[in-house]
Amino acid sequence: MATVRSARWETGSARTLALDIPDWPGHLPGQHIDIRLTAEDGYQAQRSYSIASAGPGPVEISVQRLEDGEVSPYLADVVEAGDQIEVRGPVGGWFVWRAESTAPVTLVAGGSGIVPLMAMIRARGLAAGRQPFRLIYSVRTPGDVLYADELRRRALSDQGLDVRFVYTRAVPDGWPEPPARISVATLNTHGWPPDFEPDCFVCGPTSFVEVAADILVALGHDPKRIRTERFGGS
Repeated sequence: MATVRSARWETGSARTLALDIPDWPGHLPGQHIDIRLTAEDGYQAQRSYSIASAGPGPVEISVQRLEDGEVSPYLADVVEAGDQIEVRGPVGGWFVWRAESTAPVTLVAGGSGIVPLMAMIRARGLAAGRQPFRLIYSVRTPGDVLYADELRRRALSDQGLDVRFVYTRAVPDGWPEPPARISVATLNTHGWPPDFEPDCFVCGPTSFVEVAADILVALGHDPKRIRTERFGGS
């Protein structure tokens, strides 16, 4: 069982939970945990949540509330510090970034798909890594950006990290472009070119991931270097 150490809001509908998990073995950036809730009548629901944190300390997850969800509304709106949650993990070995890798990295996030990619960015920062990272982060509006302040700070202070936001419904004041979805031009301009042989990590809703991965392949990226993780919510 995990104990909730703290909870904080990232946006109006997404909250980060810091969990103390006994005998935690550590995790790789990109891995996730399974959370299972049990109702008083014995009904159980289980969902997977990517780990946002890196390094020692509590395990952090960021939960985007889905109005018709069975688990996310409870985690986003009800859970408080001191509560206990049943967890299993860490889980996953394919969609992970390892600090010993020297390849450039292109990260492509849609909505809350930023969570495991944020773990990679944080792990690189902890290791003082020199691998060049480029993040392309698609959100509906400026208010939907998770980790907004940290991303802007890291874009300035973490040498070799570039961050590009793509807004699909509303843009910030003074933004030079109208709202638009991720495109060939976006990935061609703001991702690493295929000649650099980057590792590409794409995470987000299923339709977003399929489009982004297809674009990367069309641009000439090696499909073996494109790793994807998707979820059903939009």
